[in-house]
Amino acid sequence: MTQSPNTYLRASNQLGLNLDSNVDTNPDYLALQDAEVYFYRTFFSKQESDSYLYDLLSNTPWKHEQIRWYGKMIDLPRLTAWFGDEGKVYKYSGIVVEPHPWTPTLLKIKQAIEAKTGVTFNSVLLNLYRNGRDSVAWHSDDEPELGPEPIIGSVSFGETRPFNFRHKGQPNLRARVELSHGSYLIMKGRTQETWVHEIPKTSRQIRERINLTFRTIVEEAQPKSRVRPRS
Repeated sequence: MTQSPNTYLRASNQLGLNLDSNVDTNPDYLALQDAEVYFYRTFFSKQESDSYLYDLLSNTPWKHEQIRWYGKMIDLPRLTAWFGDEGKVYKYSGIVVEPHPWTPTLLKIKQAIEAKTGVTFNSVLLNLYRNGRDSVAWHSDDEPELGPEPIIGSVSFGETRPFNFRHKGQPNLRARVELSHGSYLIMKGRTQETWVHEIPKTSRQIRERINLTFRTIVEEAQPKSRVRPRS
């Protein structure tokens, strides 16, 4: 049985978010079993989103990382960049990344989402999906350095892409959210423990999309950290 993203419940302060009554749009609560997921469909205005997209496309030191897949090194189907506080090293899919220092643009975005949701982040992974062939496979953001029940703040600029959820213990439980230009998705509680998510490929001709997944590193990445490839 598929859980439709249309079955949203209106969020309120009782759901644990520090909401500002002056905001034009309130977050929706996606009613997923064993998870806490909130979604602002239009967190940033079109003007802000257009400006941020142009700045990030032009000024980010994008890198094409590689992972080992069945004994062979392959390119990730997207470009990435890691920013954060000094020393906030991150390890995922066998890749260890040192943070670039925060830029004025990233700090503006970070401060905006922190002010609205009452969460403080110390790092962010940027992903550039250049076209429909770029994607990310099923995975959870559950690396040890993120600690138990991590809070992940996901901001999107550019082309709308579907974001699919699948329950780990009950694979028939699924949901989809359309991550649009200027949207903000928050995953917290047991979401990473109990669900995986993906951005699938598409054969459609689409433009680029940038996703920023803000997070909090609570311990240093260790060489033997448990990781799973995200092709």
